[in-house]
Amino acid sequence: MKKFGTFFLPGPTEVRPEILQAMLAPMLPHRGAEFESLFSETVSLLKPIFRTSRPVYVSSSSATGLMEMSVRCARPGKILSLVNGAFSERYADIARACARDVTVLEAPWGSIVSLDAVEAALTRAHFAALTVVHSETSTGALTPLEPLARLAHRFDTMILVDSVTGLGGARVESDDWELDVLLTGSQKALALPPGLAFAVVSERFLQGAAHAPARGRYFDVLEFEQYARKNQTPNTPALSLIYATLAQTRTISGEGMEARWERHALMASATYAWVERMTNSGISLSVLADASTRSPTVTAIVLPSSVTAESIVGEVAKRGFVIGAGYGKLRSNCIRIGHMGDHTVDGVARCLDVVEGALAHALGRPTLAS
Repeated sequence: MKKFGTFFLPGPTEVRPEILQAMLAPMLPHRGAEFESLFSETVSLLKPIFRTSRPVYVSSSSATGLMEMSVRCARPGKILSLVNGAFSERYADIARACARDVTVLEAPWGSIVSLDAVEAALTRAHFAALTVVHSETSTGALTPLEPLARLAHRFDTMILVDSVTGLGGARVESDDWELDVLLTGSQKALALPPGLAFAVVSERFLQGAAHAPARGRYFDVLEFEQYARKNQTPNTPALSLIYATLAQTRTISGEGMEARWERHALMASATYAWVERMTNSGISLSVLADASTRSPTVTAIVLPSSVTAESIVGEVAKRGFVIGAGYGKLRSNCIRIGHMGDHTVDGVARCLDVVEGALAHALGRPTLAS
């Protein structure tokens, strides 16, 4: 078993032993007062993380389920999907699978779709909603949400946000930025086990959902809202994961969101500085994402053409650490470092030292500085 502080995959991220221990609490009837009290406290601690006064929905699913919810429950009309990586591409595919008329705006992987391009698209046609991935896990690119939301609302378009590797590590202001749907998964920057997804929706989105003809049942946002008001979930909850969520949100509350965002920014900065140091030593590494739009939670690093991601990830694993290969079309030429959740700057430095050693081994150099 790997010791804590060695798992830097860009999701699932590492979970502290005490959070795993919290999952051993006993079962409860989920339609009783004891569960409602547990759930109420959990949601009250999730609200500051989402920066909202609205109910936070808890779904016993992956975040993909709530991506589908956001599309199925959006008011009737066309969907504009901003695509700049594998997971934003998935959002567009989900919209198509829900029989929506989808227009895709693409940007190169590592970049983001420009506001000018979005405005031009919104000027040409009316869209009921647009989908966007806040922190694109496949590339490490971060889309600024506040100006995008303002622009969308100018054209009476709702903004549906996947912040799976954003929320909890990157600043997100659900209420102040008037995001219509903001969703995430438990297993990323919140540093929980996989299996839960969380979302906040605006009153505006709920009003539109009443006119959505095919909301389905499991992910009916109106039912989520109805049950949230009773401190319950519509369907049988993953109780053990909710125990873990309560324990972790108490920890996050103690740290404070401003401090948590700062810690993630420092971990990201340390990673960028390491890439620059490696490049200065003669190893041609580069950060894939544009400098002005980088996620503080995950970095995709382009490798020299003479080595493969598989070889580096494998050599890192031999040294007791876990990092990610590139995703999709970046699988062979990129590695990804997940510096999120409960990791620290010192922990990231130890991980990068191991990656440095793996690179030296792959390149046949005793040290990268030699």
